[in-house]
Formats: sequence, structure tokens, C-alpha cells
Amino acid sequence: MAFDEAKARAYAFEPITVTVDRGRLAFFARATGQGDPVYTDLAAAQAAGHRDLPVPPTFFFGLELGLPEPFGYLAALGIDLRHVLHGKQSFTYHALAYAGETLTLRSRLTGVTVRSGGAMVLLVKTTDITRDGEPVAEASSTIVVRDPEAGPCIAITPVHGQPTCTGTVVSITDGLAKVKLAVTLADGTVTLAGDAIIDLN
Repeated sequence: MAFDEAKARAYAFEPITVTVDRGRLAFFARATGQGDPVYTDLAAAQAAGHRDLPVPPTFFFGLELGLPEPFGYLAALGIDLRHVLHGKQSFTYHALAYAGETLTLRSRLTGVTVRSGGAMVLLVKTTDITRDGEPVAEASSTIVVRDPEAGPCIAITPVHGQPTCTGTVVSITDGLAKVKLAVTLADGTVTLAGDAIIDLN
């Protein structure tokens, strides 16, 4: 199925309201190696001047992942999750958020780029996170979508006159993508080849 760029640009997300769970915050902090006890121990957080456990860095990205269909928008755009790779994510913080608070998430697609004649699509989703209408953070994530009908190979970093890294997705099992990589010079010489495992979780 060909990617519908116009549909992606017009796609509208419904706002989401979530309450930050203290136990989930503490679990996330431990799982991501946050050594500061203010992220896991209420007494330590209050002793440091916080009213409750503060939200650890990068936790905002996980708020939507707890929803029943966190990637429902991709299905609505006709995108098969088997052909999706995580590109990057970034955050801008405006204020601390705490356990027990209710946050509102409003997402939108802020970037839709079709490359290599449709063989690869880059989608940038930006989520505004607010508390009582006041900005708390913005979370931005980029995903790479490969169209298997457009060819087996995707160009990851094509730069004119520079080496090009290409990757072929061999398989995706249990959230792990096996990719064959090759670095090719402008004259076509392959200077480096190998396999990589990419965690899609």
C-alpha cells in the first residue's frame, strides 16, 4: 500500500489526559538508572523540596506507551508496524511535573518527509504536554517507515559526495530488528559491511 502523504499531513490526534502514577515513576527511574533517590523515595523527594516524586527525564515519552493503542495513528495511516524503526527523540522542558498530577497530551505530526521515491518516509510527531493549560514539556519523536514494495534497501544517511550508509532490514523478532549495513563511497566502493541489531522497544 502506497503511503498517503496528504492524509498524514491532515491527520488529527485526539487530546489525551493521564494521571502520573507514583509507582510507575519509581519503576521507570530504577529501570533507567536514575541514582538520585528523589525519583524513587517520597521522603527523599520531600526532603529535597519536592511535593511528590518528580517526573524523571524522558518519562514523558512513555506516557502514551501506556495507552491501549499507542501506535494507533500509524495503523490509521496504513502503516505496518513491521516496517517501522525508531529514529530519534528529543525533549524540551518548561516545568517539573510530579506524581499524582493530571497532564494533557496534544500530539501532531510536525514533519512528513518522503525520500527515495517513497521507499522511505520520515514522520516527526510532536506532543505538547500541559498541566492546567500551562506548558510542562514538548516531546518529539521521529520514526522511519520503509515501504517493502519500493525495494529492500533504505538509505539512512545519503549525503552527496560523502560515504553513504545503507541498511537492509532482514527480520524483526520480539521487538528486535536485524539489519545488514554497508558503507559505500561515492565511486561505489563498499568500505564497511556488517550486521546490527536495533531494539524497537
